Amino acid sequence: MALLWLQFAASAVIILLAAHFLANSADDVADRTGLGRTFIGVVMLATATSLPELATGISSITLFDAPDLAIGDAFGSNLFNLMIIGLADIYWQNGPVLNAVTRTSVMTAGLGAGLITLAVLAIFIYSETDVTADWPLSPMTIVLLLVFIAAMFLIYRHSQQIQEAETEAEQPPKAQAAEGPSLTRALLIYAVSAAVIVGAAIWLSNVGERIAEDMHWEQSFVGSQFLAISTSLPEIGTSFAALRIGAPDLAISNVLGSNVFNMGIVLFFDDLAFVDGSIWEVVSSVHVISGLIAVLMTMVVIVGIMTRPRGRFRFWTPDGALLVGGYAGASALLFLLA
Repeated sequence: MALLWLQFAASAVIILLAAHFLANSADDVADRTGLGRTFIGVVMLATATSLPELATGISSITLFDAPDLAIGDAFGSNLFNLMIIGLADIYWQNGPVLNAVTRTSVMTAGLGAGLITLAVLAIFIYSETDVTADWPLSPMTIVLLLVFIAAMFLIYRHSQQIQEAETEAEQPPKAQAAEGPSLTRALLIYAVSAAVIVGAAIWLSNVGERIAEDMHWEQSFVGSQFLAISTSLPEIGTSFAALRIGAPDLAISNVLGSNVFNMGIVLFFDDLAFVDGSIWEVVSSVHVISGLIAVLMTMVVIVGIMTRPRGRFRFWTPDGALLVGGYAGASALLFLLA
């Protein structure tokens, strides 16, 4: 058991170190391509940091026959990602962190809340009927994928419109655009950093599963909390690395984009990997609680972005306190219900 915890700590340290390079390279790509930090955060960072959830979900189903663990990891990761925004609010002392991001993040948050709601609806529908339970892929899963694709398109279009408006309003100096690493070098650093993070996160999640088995923890609670924290370490590492380089847009869009990815891509492949019918038929209804709390926490984020300007207390803002408190309350509730 001691060796398992040492492996857990080692993989976590590797993830946090690689996250620094990932965030820096993504910021350079945003500058070089003109795509904007929000879109790069949603696509490049969120994809790279969410791959551990994908790998953990598929391995939980195919290797451990634990679909509840897979679904719990995806839903629990949503909660933890939203809590990261609350922690970022404590760390970011230049006013409320949600006031330092563009309103494109409102669209990302809203689309994430919509996808979470659809996933919760899928669990509820399959708890009441088994009409399509024996289908190899649930119609609800296909809807989640299609909404995800539409969400990516909408985020891209909105981000481009904001970039065009900013370019017309203020043209950046040409000398400043020439600074920093080349696009090729930034993409190479991104690819290497992402590969290191994904490899270390898969190692960490596998160790987490073995710890959970040895500790005899319940699958629903372990998936929603312990494994979710394990697979969300890339998000917390890259988000705080982005804050350190003064890129709050990159940090917040990363975690909000990860929730979109979790619901649209991770759940799609989880259902695809589950060959005994629809995965929604066999998962615990306790994940409905995780989903509903995640939607409420997302609403807090949206309100926080839209209500500006605002001040802050010494360490907290109301939205930051609500996000951290919401995660703590969800954890306690899931532990009692698991």
